[in-house]
Amino acid sequence: MVIELRGHMQGKGLRIAIVVSRFNDFVTSRLLEGATAALARYGVEDDHVTIASVPGSFEIPFAAKRLADSGRHDAVICLGAVIRGETDHYERVADEAARGVAESSASSGVPVVFGILTTDTIEQAINRAGGKSGNYGQSAATTAVEMANLAKAIPPITCAATGRTLPPQPCAHVISAKNAAAPISCPRSTISPSLTLAVDQHRSIYRL
Repeated sequence: MVIELRGHMQGKGLRIAIVVSRFNDFVTSRLLEGATAALARYGVEDDHVTIASVPGSFEIPFAAKRLADSGRHDAVICLGAVIRGETDHYERVADEAARGVAESSASSGVPVVFGILTTDTIEQAINRAGGKSGNYGQSAATTAVEMANLAKAIPPITCAATGRTLPPQPCAHVISAKNAAAPISCPRSTISPSLTLAVDQHRSIYRL
């Protein structure tokens, strides 16, 4: 039987963080308005929304990663505007922002949503920030609510040896159970610095 997991669109109880760039704020302020309005429509309480302001889109991944790693938020929304005619090294800024946002989500296990506009002209950016092409901030908020609820629907990872629930990917250590001696202690565990994990002998690879 096929099991389908889907995130519902009820935002009540969710804690959402938003990272917004001040560069091109005539665009990003509209994205922020669209995102906060959408969150309110889905039932996310105002006091459950945290907004972090950063200088530009290049700085967004740093703040997003810190917020995602804090364990206090169910999703992080990243809002910015990189406009080719207004930004030196357009490709580098756009590429690094996209890569950093994706890495923040993958490494933290928390949905980090890409809501950064990358356009050729100011007109295109304005059109996507509440103009005729909709509001990209609103779309990002919708994605954040769905993904936060989907993450809650996916069964957590549990350590077979201790029975403790683990974060999706507390650190980058990958240890072969065949070659490692139990017990294994991860000094960078996000659960507890003193937590010692025994190797599950039934797995070929154990991710701490």
